[in-house]
Amino acid sequence: MSKKTGAAFDRKNSRQDWGTPPEFIAAVEKRFGSIDLDLAATSENSVSTHHYGPGSDCEDDAFKRDWSVSKGTQFLNPPFDSIAKFSAKMCHECRDRRGFSLLLVPASVDANWFRKCEEYGFVLILEDRLTFVGSDQPYPKGLALIVFGFGLVGRGRWHWDFRKRKAYERTAK
Repeated sequence: MSKKTGAAFDRKNSRQDWGTPPEFIAAVEKRFGSIDLDLAATSENSVSTHHYGPGSDCEDDAFKRDWSVSKGTQFLNPPFDSIAKFSAKMCHECRDRRGFSLLLVPASVDANWFRKCEEYGFVLILEDRLTFVGSDQPYPKGLALIVFGFGLVGRGRWHWDFRKRKAYERTAK
């Protein structure tokens, strides 16, 4: 019997640099505008021409930068083993900025960091599963896109993949 691996089985030893699928980024940009800054990425997995992290103009660690001063839409798909640290910075610096700051995370509604995000952002539970770049299987848990900025707070659901959504809709007779 082979050992099971992945997010649900081997949290401390699982891969942390999965890329965000381009079809999801296209849906995000259609809804929230072009992404101007990826807050924690490498040059290989960034979803924007500008990012904080290895291979960027500023090799700085994302935590050394002030996220609240950048203009435009920001995106963050953090390493899932550091979600609490990344989400705390997002809640502190981006909750009232005049631009969207988007945080892609597991929908861990029972986690303290998630409850804090609900206080400061608008939680969109993703109806359609993501298959991260480099993986051949959809992520095994539900995900949420938490939207910070403009004082938005609340909760909703999002069928981000409108091609799949057609399967959920009844056709008129």
